[in-house]
Amino acid sequence: MNLYIPILAIGAVGFGFAIFSVLAAALTGPKRYNRARLEAYECGIEPTPQAVGGGHIPIKYFLTAMLFIVFDIEIVFLYPWAVSFDHLGLFGLFEMVIFIATVFVAYAYVWRRGGLEWD
Repeated sequence: MNLYIPILAIGAVGFGFAIFSVLAAALTGPKRYNRARLEAYECGIEPTPQAVGGGHIPIKYFLTAMLFIVFDIEIVFLYPWAVSFDHLGLFGLFEMVIFIATVFVAYAYVWRRGGLEWD
């Protein structure tokens, strides 16, 4: 159980910082609310009424989010490998090369299909 104390401490510090940041912003931020500030901001475009179901959202947003998740997962696997690289030896190197090659194939496929281009 003593091995988990540093992890819990870091989690508590992170949670405490998040709560402190929200409270500090609420206490020190400006309190001047007007009609324009309370309206929804849509990148300079006048807000339009949404359909009952929420309206149509282009699928490109979801694809971008999925790409972000894939490359986030890659980093999650790379970090522990980098930390224990000395202990894994040549076996760990070959396994990570296979993993990186698999992710690179997915990246090349998305790039070839135009998934990284913004219209």
